[in-house]
Amino acid sequence: MCLVSSAIMEKPQKTQEEQQSSPQMAAPDGGWGWVVVGSLFVSSALVFGLIRSLGVFFVEFVQYFGESAQAVSWITSIGLAMQQLMSPVSAAASNVYGARPVVMMGGFLSGLGFILASQATSLLHLYLTMGLISGLGWALIFTPTVASVMQYFTLRRSLAMGLGFTGVGLASFAFSPLFQYLVEAYAWRGALLVLGGLSFNMIACGALIRPLGKPKVVVKAENSTKLNKCSSLFSRICEGFELALLSHRGFLTYSVAITLFNAGYFIPYVHLVAHSRHIGFNEYQAAFVISVTGVADIVGRVASGWFSDLGRMRMQHMLVVWTGLLGLSLMLIPVAVVYSGLLVVSVVYGFCAGAMTPLAFAVVPEIVGMERMLGALGLLQLIESIGGLLGAPLSGWLKDYTGMYTLSFIAAGSFLVLGMLVTMTLPYFWSCTAPPPPSPSMKKSQDESIEDGLLKQTLSSNSVPEILCPLDDIPYSDKE
Repeated sequence: MCLVSSAIMEKPQKTQEEQQSSPQMAAPDGGWGWVVVGSLFVSSALVFGLIRSLGVFFVEFVQYFGESAQAVSWITSIGLAMQQLMSPVSAAASNVYGARPVVMMGGFLSGLGFILASQATSLLHLYLTMGLISGLGWALIFTPTVASVMQYFTLRRSLAMGLGFTGVGLASFAFSPLFQYLVEAYAWRGALLVLGGLSFNMIACGALIRPLGKPKVVVKAENSTKLNKCSSLFSRICEGFELALLSHRGFLTYSVAITLFNAGYFIPYVHLVAHSRHIGFNEYQAAFVISVTGVADIVGRVASGWFSDLGRMRMQHMLVVWTGLLGLSLMLIPVAVVYSGLLVVSVVYGFCAGAMTPLAFAVVPEIVGMERMLGALGLLQLIESIGGLLGAPLSGWLKDYTGMYTLSFIAAGSFLVLGMLVTMTLPYFWSCTAPPPPSPSMKKSQDESIEDGLLKQTLSSNSVPEILCPLDDIPYSDKE
């Protein structure tokens, strides 16, 4: 009877713990989630759409400061490097404080960087402001916002991601002429002030992110016992940054694949216009190729998200299909020497590039689980920055060595095909159905630290010893 009464007393406690942890991962698949999608739309436009359009200021900086093009190009490179390298920091901060304050701080830093850059007197000032400060702000914005959208959606996650990322394509299409007008009307200093004001809108985007529950580290701290409170600072850091994923086979495999994707994905954005001019088309025809690619990119993002949510194919399989087609289309760009042929190949390239983008993020919860998704996104962007740093310089060296862009596009396509082959080695990839997510008890046992085990052994040795007897000596009775 004592065992029965104790079990009855423990049952409400377990139910209360489940009620505390279950809202953390509840996905409403709509409602306020569409507002969070709108926040991702604006944030992606004001981060990556803005980065793609900063080339308008390139000529102005070269002329004003009298520096080389290589020196000026480091402004954008530093900003992109900060955005990717500091993504694990934004993920860890979101695990501790939640996504809303982290994104709001990122919006403030991104706007502050452009406002301070408007008063720059040397390139070093631009490196520190537009590069370091705004780049850090972009890192604090992107990863938590993407993770928030994924937490709000399960059945329509790919569609939500596709709609949120359309802001990049629309901003790339609209920001270049807008920034050119601002430079002509207010000079580059006034234009940077306007960009700072635009970036402050991401503070409001962060305020719109409603948390579905308490941050992960806070929930674990509240549910932990006194033993867990004695854990070291190192274990807390590992928990915030999700460093345990570095021993996760599926995560490591996908990290290699996404690094290869990143090495080839951005090469056309650097060389497609120059290649069009190199084979004899005028500047307006070359610009129209980019515009067509941007429109196809938007359509591809929405179409891919919609088809993925139909559930007829696994997201990993769809990612492999779109990545393979993207790699082949890049290899066909040098073959298209007629303008109509170049437009057709560019449309295929833009559609496939847009189609794979939301899937590249949407498959992460399927690989590592929703609980570790935020930390996985941060670590992924840190690792994939290697591909981004190596891909463009390699393609530029191939152009300088051969005098044409043929090998550059072949190398870009080869990186994507290699990434596709690596993706096919993921665990459970060849299964027709998605593997079941790991149970909470399994995650708890995997995340248990060695220090907790040592503490348990120490405390148990100091407690009153129990007298153990063989099972054969225990009388059995089915009566209460």
